[in-house]
Amino acid sequence: MSEGRYNTSELLICTASRLMPDKTTVFVGTGIPMLAGSLAQKMHAPDLVAIFEFGGTGAILEELPIAVGGQRTFHRAVSASGLLEIIETAQRGFVDYGFLGGAQIDPYGNLNSTVIGDHAKPKARLPGSGGGNDVGSHCWRTIAIMRHDTRRFVEQVDFITTPGYLTGPGAREAAGLPVDTGPYRVVTTLAVLGYEEESKRMMLLETQPGVSVDEVVENTGFELVIPDDVGENPPPSDEELRILRDEVDRNRLYI
Repeated sequence: MSEGRYNTSELLICTASRLMPDKTTVFVGTGIPMLAGSLAQKMHAPDLVAIFEFGGTGAILEELPIAVGGQRTFHRAVSASGLLEIIETAQRGFVDYGFLGGAQIDPYGNLNSTVIGDHAKPKARLPGSGGGNDVGSHCWRTIAIMRHDTRRFVEQVDFITTPGYLTGPGAREAAGLPVDTGPYRVVTTLAVLGYEEESKRMMLLETQPGVSVDEVVENTGFELVIPDDVGENPPPSDEELRILRDEVDRNRLYI
């Protein structure tokens, strides 16, 4: 799949970067979303407003932050506040996109980053919510970034850390979550996925380079919506890889 030019992390970073439009607000976290935001600013979205959980809003990502609370998340920012102010910003409807990860995801985009197994006696405890619930509840569009296999793409998550479309059409609104918010895309090592408008179930949009539709289906633990026309996501360009390696993560902290 790498074609020898790029690795899996670089593929995910470049794919996620393309989903960040210019002149929008994006809630980013440590790791791939952070690198994707920096790459987007340098490639096609110079006026992208990156928002970090611990208070940095609108930082220019010239140097890659170590974490979401690092000093570089405030570099030339338009605002330096705190955790509560950032979460309130999302609650007030000012954050367009939120990037998330998780150990499990189900057909309706519900994410689990809390436990594997029964909550009272789990097989494994995971890092937990952090801002995952707030991002998934209040950002207009959320994008999950995950490795793609049947352990992660499951019929029912063991615990809902981050609400997606819950049980289907109308469930988010019935739970009191803002209208017209919710999951937008899932970026994986095998595909780019979205959600069918009527059923709110996950739908295959594009395969990653060199990946077949059958491979995506085989590695998904539930029935995907498969449209008649499934595209192929373009591989990382030479320019994307150059900027990512030489400018965004030149010290190879992540890639």
